[in-house]
Amino acid sequence: MTEANSSEQELVEEISDEDAEAATADSVLDVDAEVVEPEHDELAERTADLQRLTAEYANYRRRVERDRQANIDAAKASVVTELLAVLDDLDRARAHGDLDSGPLKSVADKLETALTKQGLVEFGSAGDPFDPTLHEAVQHEGSGADPVIGIVMRKGYRFGDRVLRHALVGVTDAEAAGASDSDADADDK
Repeated sequence: MTEANSSEQELVEEISDEDAEAATADSVLDVDAEVVEPEHDELAERTADLQRLTAEYANYRRRVERDRQANIDAAKASVVTELLAVLDDLDRARAHGDLDSGPLKSVADKLETALTKQGLVEFGSAGDPFDPTLHEAVQHEGSGADPVIGIVMRKGYRFGDRVLRHALVGVTDAEAAGASDSDADADDK
């Protein structure tokens, strides 16, 4: 029986040794987990900081580019605004017949083409609907029910989305403008 007891005792000791080894391994894993967990938290924190800084830098670059483009557009608009008086003089010369031929016609055409390429757009033609955000009415004929531009005294200019100068116009009613057109057609016949 001693042999059986000694076998049982060996088994109990073996199980105890295995439990002790498992407990030791668990405690080592717990210590490793405690060490790994702070490292993981620090890594996550640094990753979040890096992502935040990357986003801030991207936003900064976009803002600088937008501001740079706004400054360029403002400078162009400033130069073009100074040239509006020259364009008015060229329009008067064209109406007088001085730009029908000759070297001044070529210069005027080149200047107008260059300004158009930069984004200058003229507006305010006779027959266009009256828009108080674009046109300044200095004369009005009719009831005002359906206003259209009857006469343009000074062209308006827009640079991109920005109105550089409102058009000075005389406003008439659409019916009156249509009636005067038909009267003129009847007179021609």
